[in-house]
Amino acid sequence: MKIIKKFFLNIWKVIDKIIIFPITKLIYRITSRFENSSKKIENWLSTSNTLLFISLFLAIVTFIIIDQKIIVFNDNTAEVLKEQVVKSIYNEEAYVVEGLPETVDVTLIGSKTDLYIAKQSSSHDVTVDLSGLKPGTHKVNINYNQNVGKIDYMVNPSTVTVIIYQKVSKTMTLSVDLINQDKLDQKLTIDDINYETDKVVIKGAEHQLNEVASVKAILDIDELSEQKSGNLTVKDVPLKAYNKSGDVVDVEIVPAKIDVDLKISSPNKEVPIKIIPEGEVSFGKAISSISQSETKVTVYGDQDALKDITYIPVNVDVTDLKENKEYKLELNKPVGTRSLSINNITVKITLDSVTNKDFKDIDIESKNLADGYSVQGVDENSTKVTVTVKGVENVIKNINESDISAYIDLSGYTEGEYEVPVNVEGIEVKASYVSKTKKVKIKIVKD
Repeated sequence: MKIIKKFFLNIWKVIDKIIIFPITKLIYRITSRFENSSKKIENWLSTSNTLLFISLFLAIVTFIIIDQKIIVFNDNTAEVLKEQVVKSIYNEEAYVVEGLPETVDVTLIGSKTDLYIAKQSSSHDVTVDLSGLKPGTHKVNINYNQNVGKIDYMVNPSTVTVIIYQKVSKTMTLSVDLINQDKLDQKLTIDDINYETDKVVIKGAEHQLNEVASVKAILDIDELSEQKSGNLTVKDVPLKAYNKSGDVVDVEIVPAKIDVDLKISSPNKEVPIKIIPEGEVSFGKAISSISQSETKVTVYGDQDALKDITYIPVNVDVTDLKENKEYKLELNKPVGTRSLSINNITVKITLDSVTNKDFKDIDIESKNLADGYSVQGVDENSTKVTVTVKGVENVIKNINESDISAYIDLSGYTEGEYEVPVNVEGIEVKASYVSKTKKVKIKIVKD
């Protein structure tokens, strides 16, 4: 009893010293400032019982506030860590594992303090230990490792079924695929592609290797460091394996990347621009002159395509043209070319009064006759024609017989006698050409 009495006496002394005395002092100061206050209130506040009850009330309130904060601080809560990478432990040189998820969600349960420490720790990870397992199907646990012992956790999924295969290898031929080729400067062309090796080794499960139809280095033209003529080496081009359908097959490729050397050039050719009027101008008129803003153009393309290009034709429709006219015309790229140095020109057509001139005894040539055949004229009128040339006087006077050609197109004709139309054309495009003989009789015989 003495011990208990002494214990409560000590508590009272502490309360008296920490609570009652300061409050009494505060009340004294307040009452001293309000001397005219009611004596009754002063006497009531001055009694020891009143001070005791006020002190007890404040102590209880203080205790509750502190106690509630501690309870809130110690309450358990949960937090989900999304898409945590799963680390697998096994002999990667000898085995291939299928069925293992790349990421999982981990739910942590504990106090806010412990959760904060657990998240900030650099030693937590998600692992699956497959060491010691042989090829076959296995059900394994996914574990979350962390150094805060007060944390509970749940992994979703917590168990998975995996299949372990023996890893095998196979040698494949490598090729290079260029993608985004339309992003290459149209004035450039890739002449040659070289790479350090044309053989690679693929590794994986046997059924995976059986799916692989090709291994390719994928070179993205859009990612070239520079685009200009010369030699360019592209470093670390990734390799990918594909099946027959063109889908990527997930296998290991050794090496995984290669360097590719590109030889880039800019083949080009400068050729004239030839204006070709189409149609007949208004009656009584003819083209006196044709002027153009540009007379030549540089063509960019493959060498094989460039060698057959002698000029760039630009057709101008002059049908029923009655007066001088200026045209803005687009240049069309020939087949096999990629770019032109200019894309449009301005053409001015000038008209004048028309005049005619006949050119006699123009030889008729044959075109497109099949091999193994020859053509003969049935009579004298079948080998020569008279051609009427229409144009302005200053144009016609400069035309001679060698500038005019008459021909018959024998595409598709075989042995026999035929009546075929005569075609006429001339070098001078400002004039028009008409054969007075519309058709001729010919005979085709075998050689």
